[in-house]
Amino acid sequence: MSRSAARLGVGGPVGSGKTALLECVIPMLMNKGIEVAVITNDLLTTEDADRLKSRGFLPAERIIGVETGSCPHTAIREDPSMNLLAAKDLEMLYPQLDIIFIESGGDNLASTFSYDLVDSYIFVIDVGAGDDIPRKKGPGFAQADLVVINKIDIAPYVGADLNLIRQQAPLYRRGKPIAYTNCKTKEGLDEVVNFIEQTVLFGSPSAIRG
Repeated sequence: MSRSAARLGVGGPVGSGKTALLECVIPMLMNKGIEVAVITNDLLTTEDADRLKSRGFLPAERIIGVETGSCPHTAIREDPSMNLLAAKDLEMLYPQLDIIFIESGGDNLASTFSYDLVDSYIFVIDVGAGDDIPRKKGPGFAQADLVVINKIDIAPYVGADLNLIRQQAPLYRRGKPIAYTNCKTKEGLDEVVNFIEQTVLFGSPSAIRG
């Protein structure tokens, strides 16, 4: 009998580095023997799915691009039916899957995932968006099971105060985990992988949400 794979949402604004994060994290998981598949969401293209396929670390058949055709919020929260069907297709084709990543089409700080669709979700922001992001208290940032603050290397070049972000982000996250990452140097990626292993694959997501 086939079993359901764990499902992990990856959300965040356009350009925050969601796909780049997957490009780094998925091979790390695969090196640990974890079976992975991916669903990407874009409005009118399969751009992100095509990008992942071109990298060659996963068989193309394990990557599905969903064209939402509407607000990205809707496809991962209000009406996630297209993503639910895609996940079911992957589970039927690959019953050995351990985890399915579901990447959002990219949106604003209000973007969250339905827990009918995913077991946990990561919210990715990038330092280039400004050091005031934590203070804006967006639901995606505040409620995600893990926040990834990405592109920490560019802080000096965009006038962002990384130390201020490190001080303020934990206040608005209220103890929920945060990882600070640089996908070019791999800094912080071990923390993301550890979260996935301990919480999504072997832990209880509901315990984190409280």
